[in-house]
Amino acid sequence: MLTEILESNILVISKKGKVLGVSLCDGVEEIKELIVDKVGGHIDNMLNERLLGILSTKENVNLETLGFVGEDIKNYRAIINPIDIAGERLGTVFMYKFDTQYEIDDIILSEYGTTVVGLEMMRSVNEESAEESRKIQIVKSAISTLSFSELEAITHIFEELDGTEGILVASKIADRVGITRSVIVNALRKFESAGVIESRSSGMKGTYIKVINDYIFEELEELRAQKTK
Repeated sequence: MLTEILESNILVISKKGKVLGVSLCDGVEEIKELIVDKVGGHIDNMLNERLLGILSTKENVNLETLGFVGEDIKNYRAIINPIDIAGERLGTVFMYKFDTQYEIDDIILSEYGTTVVGLEMMRSVNEESAEESRKIQIVKSAISTLSFSELEAITHIFEELDGTEGILVASKIADRVGITRSVIVNALRKFESAGVIESRSSGMKGTYIKVINDYIFEELEELRAQKTK
């Protein structure tokens, strides 16, 4: 809606320069230099640094001052709105149009829209943080259910894995480490019940294991570090 009202092309850009959203206005020619009009792409690093250096709303910005060049660039005007929520810089709303100035009402509307975008970004960040905390707690809880020998088995199982998935032969690990096969099976069952891994039999080849909560790697690394102290 802002695109139509402000007659502007609008980009939402993360703090790291990733394009999170794009809205193009009919009649406003896209600027291809330094910016990407596809969600998931990244703008030019130097341009992003310049945008992050702007700490309050700047209106009717001459794009040449941001590093853009070209015959028609001097005819564009931009509004740059920092996305700043609770003192944290989350990114930038960058909007531009051709051959006309932004009026005070446009600036107020752009700031309102930026606030809405910022709140949505903060909600997304909080949800992501909550999900990370949940996954970490699941891993810690799963490890706490293991006996000493089961924890040893899990440690060796993950050492055998090639990345986040692979096929393991429990009997080989049992013989090499000096624990029973049943200990390995019990450890795997506990981790599968907790949602840390998925496993299925691959017949004579062994057991296929896939990690679905990759925080287990960090936790096991911490346990190894504690052992070496």
